[in-house]
Amino acid sequence: MRLFFAFLFVVFVSNLSIAQNEVAASHIEVSEAIEKITATKFKIENNDSYKIQLFYGNLKEAHKVLASFKTTYGGTWSSKIKFETPNYKVWVGNYRNRLEADRALMRIQKKFPSAFIFKPKK
Repeated sequence: MRLFFAFLFVVFVSNLSIAQNEVAASHIEVSEAIEKITATKFKIENNDSYKIQLFYGNLKEAHKVLASFKTTYGGTWSSKIKFETPNYKVWVGNYRNRLEADRALMRIQKKFPSAFIFKPKK
């Protein structure tokens, strides 16, 4: 009789353990629409963003750098050419915090070793 109760106890405990593992393994899925809305809201409201500068110089070279960036990274990050007298700059991204910018910089510096992070003036 003890053996029977011991067997039932082991079966009960193992089933309880499996149920807990299934709960722990669950995750929350976020809709793409929510992610897009959040990203749009960030672009509109956030003035404290970080960017990465790839290039500083003449317009012809700026276009070459921008084309190379887009070829390498596609649409991963936004990119643009910014004019500040008398030179052109190639800027990438709109990162919410320094950590996010650092992660992107690590990837970008593989192709553009002189890239650096900065915070644009308001």
